[in-house]
Amino acid sequence: MVRAMSTITPQEAPQNFGEVFTRRWVVDTLLDLTGYTVDRDLGALTAVEPSAGSGAFLLPMVERLVASARQHNRELRSLEGSIRAWELQSANVQSLRSEVRQLLTKSGASELDASHLSHAWVIEGDFLLPDGDDLLTAGAVQVEADVVIGNPPYIRFDDLGDAIATEYRRRWSTMAGRGDIYVGFFERGLAMLKPGGKLGFICADRWMRNAYGAKLRSHVTEHYAVETIWQMHDVDAFEAEVSAYPAITVLANRPQGEVSVIDATAEFGSGSASKAVAFVASDKQEVAGDGFKAARLPSWFEGSDLWPAGGPEEIRLLEDLNERFPVLEQTGGDTRIGIGVATGADKAYLVDPAATDVEPDRLTPIVMADDIRSGRLTPPRKVLINPWDGEGRLVDVKAFPRMAKALAEHPSVVTRFVARKNPDDWHRTIDKVYPGLAERPKLLLQDMKAQITPVYEPGGLYPHHNLYYITSTGWDLEVLGGLLLSRIAEAFISAYGVKMRGGTLRFQAQYLRKIRVPAPETIPTELADRLREAFRAYDRDEATRAAEAAYGLPEGNL
Repeated sequence: MVRAMSTITPQEAPQNFGEVFTRRWVVDTLLDLTGYTVDRDLGALTAVEPSAGSGAFLLPMVERLVASARQHNRELRSLEGSIRAWELQSANVQSLRSEVRQLLTKSGASELDASHLSHAWVIEGDFLLPDGDDLLTAGAVQVEADVVIGNPPYIRFDDLGDAIATEYRRRWSTMAGRGDIYVGFFERGLAMLKPGGKLGFICADRWMRNAYGAKLRSHVTEHYAVETIWQMHDVDAFEAEVSAYPAITVLANRPQGEVSVIDATAEFGSGSASKAVAFVASDKQEVAGDGFKAARLPSWFEGSDLWPAGGPEEIRLLEDLNERFPVLEQTGGDTRIGIGVATGADKAYLVDPAATDVEPDRLTPIVMADDIRSGRLTPPRKVLINPWDGEGRLVDVKAFPRMAKALAEHPSVVTRFVARKNPDDWHRTIDKVYPGLAERPKLLLQDMKAQITPVYEPGGLYPHHNLYYITSTGWDLEVLGGLLLSRIAEAFISAYGVKMRGGTLRFQAQYLRKIRVPAPETIPTELADRLREAFRAYDRDEATRAAEAAYGLPEGNL
């Protein structure tokens, strides 16, 4: 029996085991997609389950292995190397071994053989901490696998003890940032694959669209092939309701080829999954079934860049636009995307101008989310007590006693870490107030909103930190606003951004920077006029029609 050992003490192991229990039809779907089917001689393969839990995957694997052994005239006692299932919790290990023994004895195995196989197959240990001095380098493996399959645990790095987090990161190079440990499960599982082997996980898809997944995305696209991705955000895939935004992902140890993409709705279930599996195995290019759309793409996205989500039509559209148009900040005219000022103590720095006794040249009009929530700019109600001068330098607080008094009245300012660390700079905001930004015309976007809603600010206001802004000397910002109001621009955010519960979109700079647009000089005057007028009228439909024309797409398709 291969047993994973750890230099981490039990007290340092994570207490949140990140268990999410998978429905049987999802398990069967993944087994089918990875080729772990009874018609194959499964006894000649090695299948790995990296986080066995209560056996949602392991027990169906055993059932299929036994059925395959019968068809291929293999004795059960010969199957010792056919399965390796890791499990960290001792109670689960004992329960799994007992259930495996029962399955085997019911299938005709002797008690001795069933006991031996159950101990060989179920490994008590941490999948991410293989034992042995020769395994201390990242990527080392003990088992060569034809199939790696499962639902890896959902545990944030921040929820781990320092020692175990450090050890994980040391061994698995893709585990970066403030992500989830399932990233390491992908890396080790892929490293186990024999040539042609497949890894199939149902797992949160955040790694595809977050910075912490960049190393894993790059690792996958450099060394492996994406075979199929099923977006299942609204699908009832688990035994309990979880905020997991799941996707079925099948990767293979072979060169990249075609990729099948499935976009599933809440109506997707067992029958739909069978039809989707049949599509993946077919040579069809597109199909629509009960609760899903499916299409085949000729290749997949490369490098560490974000992977898009959405339906096949949207992904194809984005592939086309990514090839033909530059991103916003590459369109010239010093086009920039940024975020507003974080003060570190809004109640102190953001004040009612009529009720504030502060030197007038220390007050900067500020625009906040509430001022553009309606989709129109309304008169701001607050001003910023601004401790920065016109050159971007922190002012001498002694020269502004009224400002000093107003800020000092707030313990949230004077007791901050930054104030204790640099007593002379106690009055600073967390972010610098950049000179000239307030005066520049800009497009503003609220961070969290159901639809993309750019708002024009003609200049004179400084944005708050829950607003993102776009400035440019090369664009007529109202023309650009028309493009951004369109469903084409929103498709980029929806595909690359992380969605909140209820479908709310995040309009953060990293996602705004994914939007591709025609260069301003390539937009004919007539189209520019249409975009500008659509933006002024906040006519999303007309903005989309005009944007389609600007992108060279047939009008009326979106």
